Amino acid sequence: MARTPAPTALWPAPHASGAVDATVHVPGSKSVTNRALVLASLASEPGWLRRPLRSRDTLLMADALRAMGIEIEEGVGPDGTGEAWRVLPAGLRGPATVDVGNAGTVMRFLPPVATLADGPVHFDGDPRSHERPLHGVIDALRALGARIDDDGRGALPLTVHGVGALDGGPVEVDASSSSQFVSALLLSGPRFNQGVEVRHTGSTLPSLPHIQMTVDMLRAVGAQVDTPESGGEPGVWRVTPGALLGRDLTVEPDLSNAQPFLAAALVTGGRVVVPDWPARTTQPGDRLREIFTEMGGSCRLTDYGLEFTGSGAVHGIDVDLGDVGELTPGIAAVAALADSPSTLRGVAHLRLHETDRLAALTKEINELGGDVTETADGLRIRPRPLHGGVFHTYEDHRMATAGAVIGLAVEGVRIENVATTAKTLPDFPDLWTAMLGAA
Repeated sequence: MARTPAPTALWPAPHASGAVDATVHVPGSKSVTNRALVLASLASEPGWLRRPLRSRDTLLMADALRAMGIEIEEGVGPDGTGEAWRVLPAGLRGPATVDVGNAGTVMRFLPPVATLADGPVHFDGDPRSHERPLHGVIDALRALGARIDDDGRGALPLTVHGVGALDGGPVEVDASSSSQFVSALLLSGPRFNQGVEVRHTGSTLPSLPHIQMTVDMLRAVGAQVDTPESGGEPGVWRVTPGALLGRDLTVEPDLSNAQPFLAAALVTGGRVVVPDWPARTTQPGDRLREIFTEMGGSCRLTDYGLEFTGSGAVHGIDVDLGDVGELTPGIAAVAALADSPSTLRGVAHLRLHETDRLAALTKEINELGGDVTETADGLRIRPRPLHGGVFHTYEDHRMATAGAVIGLAVEGVRIENVATTAKTLPDFPDLWTAMLGAA
């Protein structure tokens, strides 16, 4: 069961007095930013990262890579416009200490990088990070020849004893609890002497779009990757050893972080425009167009971005979110305000995210008068009239934004520790109130 944290400052969630009508510039994707930082650090030449996300998770990633000898310069792009980071790859070194915070991408993507360092790299983070599964990466790296000290926990804290190289080759991993186990090995695979062949052995594999994002970004920097989708063996990904190219990459807006703003249009019967929504993307958040349309909205993708409009009615939904689990908190918040029941399936792995998201959503929505029950792999939500109260976040950014969505329709909702949104969406309270101010 999710634990209620000690009380901290409460943020009165703004209540919408009418239909929202706003344009919201959503910051860059965390998933793309952190993958790009890893790949640029492993490249054979400098690269540029334009419009990177500056949030707790991405700054933790940048600082961790700097600790291992990578130079990351923050400034403007090569054409003198827009924020950009220049990544200057160098020989990875230890000893180093890495603070992962509670960032899954940092705690899982960087131990394979650390095997390439010349010296030990120690990893630790927030108390919750010690509870999140890491065994898939640890066991796989050991099978590939790495020495890792974790006192048998299969979790943080741990030390990777880098020797400047890793043989690599074939390895089996059960990624049922996180697709990041696969992405972690693929990202560093080109630098392993034999590359890497990752064979998933589990019965389920959540968040496949994130693996496809990893594959696409590897190919964009010159890596050769064979996948099940490209005619390879089912459940097997192969990366050939070779040099990675430095690139000039522009980071897409974080479509999952666009969710609360699109939900605002749906819940209030209003309209929200998100500029620069990509026509083609591997981001899981792109499925919001389909899901929120089924729940009562409509959308139009233009050269400028995505225009999403609510109809004034919110409908329940029966949906498998296995590939897009990170969208579950926001969808659950909208479902609690719908005119019919919802069933959210395929997300048992959310019990191992920043918090036990299924338990946390059940507890917090029910304490506002809702009727949510956990199932083996998701949630069943029966709408009821909700009332105000404290909505706890459990230091989980997506719990905070879910509470804000409910607050649009329910007066008196107060969000505990809304500052946790800085993990991936800096300045969320200001963006939220500015959106409502435009109504």
